Amino acid sequence: MKRLGINIDHVATLRNARGEFHPDPIYAAKFVKKIGADSVTIHLREDRRHINDIDAKKICSIKRLLVNLEISTNKYIVNKALSIKPDFICIVPENRKEITTEGGLNLKKNKKNLKRIISKFKKKKIRTSLFVNPNINDIRIARELNTDCIEIHTGHLSNLIKHKKKYSNELKRIIRCSILAKNFGIEVHAGHGLDYKTTKILNKIKEIEEFNIGHFIIGESVFFGLQKVVQKFKKILKN
Repeated sequence: MKRLGINIDHVATLRNARGEFHPDPIYAAKFVKKIGADSVTIHLREDRRHINDIDAKKICSIKRLLVNLEISTNKYIVNKALSIKPDFICIVPENRKEITTEGGLNLKKNKKNLKRIISKFKKKKIRTSLFVNPNINDIRIARELNTDCIEIHTGHLSNLIKHKKKYSNELKRIIRCSILAKNFGIEVHAGHGLDYKTTKILNKIKEIEEFNIGHFIIGESVFFGLQKVVQKFKKILKN
């Protein structure tokens, strides 16, 4: 069965809204594992808008919990990640003014720096992923960079589906990139903007092994409860 990674950043967003301690992202990490998450994703942003250093350190130290730490290429953040030692790293672009991650990395522009960063994590035996647009050239560059995985940015596809627009061309791009990456020996993940409908569509792509979902799960849980929402996604991924 395909794996489900749950991003708990927005549990921290809720906590930070009051500047207090509840809801606790450390508890959330343990809870989502208990109810079926295969891994937990957290994004240690440069501005610390949700997850902070203490959260990241504590979550990464939870026994038998696989943690996927999203980071930018910022030197300080890279060194922080190396000291925290998560199970997995996903390198993502980061724009200080963005509301959320707006697209994949510019691999061509940042090739030299990314290769150096990936090498550092590989030496520590940390599985490393690159957050990429569904672009064939980016998949080829990802192979050159010797990354373990790619996570395909699914935000554009998700928006097309949500607005009931034609999405077949975008889906074809994702399929082609998934097949090529798999042929290169790169593990394929998908993430950003995913909801039930988009996940059902992408679940048909056999090359995708992992889905990382956060905002929709936390938002939907306000109405239906976290356990029910996670179970529904697990059911989708079983089919």
